[in-house]
Amino acid sequence: MEFGTVLQCDPPASRVVELAKAAEAAGFTYVWTFDSHVLWEEPFVIYSQILANTATVKVGPMVTNPLSRDWTVTASMFATLNEMFGNRTVCGIGRGDSSVRVLGGSPAKLSTLAEAMRVIKALAEGRTVDYRGHPCEIPWVRDGSLDIWMAAYGPKALELAGQETDGLILQLGDPYLIEWSIRHAAEARAASNRAADPFTVCAAAPAYIGDDLEHQREQVRWFGGMVGNHVADLVARYGARSGTVPQALTDYIANRQQYDYSHHGKAGNPSTEFVPDDVVDRFCVLGPVSAHLERLAELESIGVDQFAIYLMHDAQEATLDAYGSDVIPSFQR
Repeated sequence: MEFGTVLQCDPPASRVVELAKAAEAAGFTYVWTFDSHVLWEEPFVIYSQILANTATVKVGPMVTNPLSRDWTVTASMFATLNEMFGNRTVCGIGRGDSSVRVLGGSPAKLSTLAEAMRVIKALAEGRTVDYRGHPCEIPWVRDGSLDIWMAAYGPKALELAGQETDGLILQLGDPYLIEWSIRHAAEARAASNRAADPFTVCAAAPAYIGDDLEHQREQVRWFGGMVGNHVADLVARYGARSGTVPQALTDYIANRQQYDYSHHGKAGNPSTEFVPDDVVDRFCVLGPVSAHLERLAELESIGVDQFAIYLMHDAQEATLDAYGSDVIPSFQR
């Protein structure tokens, strides 16, 4: 299993770069960031600095979307970073949440997302693609390579990820729900024309090592609210008890109220008071080192290839250090 960390692009950007350097030193191989250009600073500018100040980590958004930037711009940014630093980027992408909702928009349709992923990958790898009825290519790309990893929750999204992408991002730490999700994506993969291609599964969730479980829960309860935004979309589409989506995922949002994105991804988010402790414990990885080792071993056994830590809490360096000394070595092969 590999390890990544997920950062917010809060100013100053130099702080994000320093955390990325610390993550690489601790043994993390991926550095991800939120991509919400109004709420935080522009991530693609910061990626250039992260790559210039590290040697091996790959960087990418968790996640970008097909609505806030033209697809050719997104492809060119990835291709430029890869030309400068040697194919060290990965495109995490989904339908869009905070980046589009704070502007009054709605998440993209899956058909739009599917077409965007094809265009972005082809252009970043130097191939010609049909873009809005016109042939398009980036002529200066040489030996370009860009993996597309798609974030998904619902059955149709999981099927799309399995059929057409290089990897799946599951923003959860719950083994039951992750196993359900992987099964849907894997079945679609096996029936697609990409069945023989590599397919990576990344589980992403807050992790916090320590003994004060009550404090840890309050620091990461925001994550249940973030996931709840996506679950609310699923409930609106499928119903809370349709059987299409596990009740273990849908039941907890029954008391969800209006969500304020000004507190998105932050400890103490008042819009996440509806998230109960048991959901925090299932969705996140908390407690002493032994609890982390046990949960991560279970995730690895069901097919997770990377665990990415959302690092939005008050023990950022301590968590990176603890994973570097006590967790990551146990999963190195």
